[in-house]
Amino acid sequence: MDVRFSAADEAFRLEVRAWLEDNLVGEFAGLRGRGGSGDLEGAVDVRRAWEKRLADGGWTCVGWPKQWGGRGLELSQEVIFNEEYARSRAPGRLGHIGETLLGPTLIAFGTEEQKRRFLPPIARTEELWCQGYSEPNAGSDLANVQCRAERDGDDWVLSGQKVWTSLATISDWCFVICRTDSRGPKHQGLSYLLVPMRQPGIEIRPIRQITGTAEFCEVFFDGARTAAGNLVGEVNGGWQVAMGTLAFERGASTLGQQMMFEIELGEVIAAAKANGAAQDPVIRQRIADAWIGLKIMRYNALRTLTAIEGGAALSREALITKLYWATWHRSLGKLGVDVLGARAEIRAGTTDDYELEELQRLFLWTRSDTIYAGTNQIQRNIIAERALGMPREPRVDGRKS
Repeated sequence: MDVRFSAADEAFRLEVRAWLEDNLVGEFAGLRGRGGSGDLEGAVDVRRAWEKRLADGGWTCVGWPKQWGGRGLELSQEVIFNEEYARSRAPGRLGHIGETLLGPTLIAFGTEEQKRRFLPPIARTEELWCQGYSEPNAGSDLANVQCRAERDGDDWVLSGQKVWTSLATISDWCFVICRTDSRGPKHQGLSYLLVPMRQPGIEIRPIRQITGTAEFCEVFFDGARTAAGNLVGEVNGGWQVAMGTLAFERGASTLGQQMMFEIELGEVIAAAKANGAAQDPVIRQRIADAWIGLKIMRYNALRTLTAIEGGAALSREALITKLYWATWHRSLGKLGVDVLGARAEIRAGTTDDYELEELQRLFLWTRSDTIYAGTNQIQRNIIAERALGMPREPRVDGRKS
């Protein structure tokens, strides 16, 4: 693995940086730092306009093939784009789920008709997507999905519930994992469906969080329909497609996420310098440990991405990614409020105006990092069983003990 970038890559970095500086002005100047963790629903109307600006400039779906509206960039330049986007504090992407999860999934598993129908509107930011995976009893255990889909003529009819659905309130479509066969092993009876959100039979209930925001939602399907042609992969073959989507989640955008982590660490350091906490040797050591952990995270991500670019399957090293960054980020949130000291216990505003400082919001949001997208406990089981070849966890009456 070569962690250095070529001269051409660095020239591309300057191009990206210049475009962002030239365009994050005027109505978009106030978007810097908006739309991140704990603020996903912030400034939606202006961020929609920003999405259009990105599309017009050719800065959406940069790693996609050109035939589907992308730039066909090499992995190194895709990494650079995500890093510079985060470095500029450009707003969180409303089109992130469609661009980085569904789009690559359709390129890999979709039919030509599905690619023609769905990929161009994603690249043009005309259609927004959400993800229908988790359920009240099927979060980390995705194979336990109970939301059903039954064939009715030329349609699939859905019934059931999804939860923790990011930005469901503004999404046009949802890719949904449904149970289409209850016989046999649980993971063999699932199908992957593309479902329009604006139709009868779908109810969306936002979930108010401890941060005061409500970017996550419950989604209830009661007779909602989607065309038979919106099945991705084979009937009862959705597990493979779903795992493909999760693999794409570990793509180049992870380097952008880490750049955001670096910015947050910088805010912690600035606060420590401002209030004198940086003089505390314990705080200094924790800040140094956080910096070291961030570097380890970057090098492991680059190693993983290098293997993927070479055509290899996800390596054993990739399996530690979620556990590592979630635990690191949660610790950073705790460090942030410890740096603030007693001030961290006080928020500004009134009861109706739940205003948080950045480090307060960081602390509250990061409480969830080790839960969503697979709890730390589940991640450790995955590492033990899939990476280390250890026996499966003992089961009692068909369930894990």
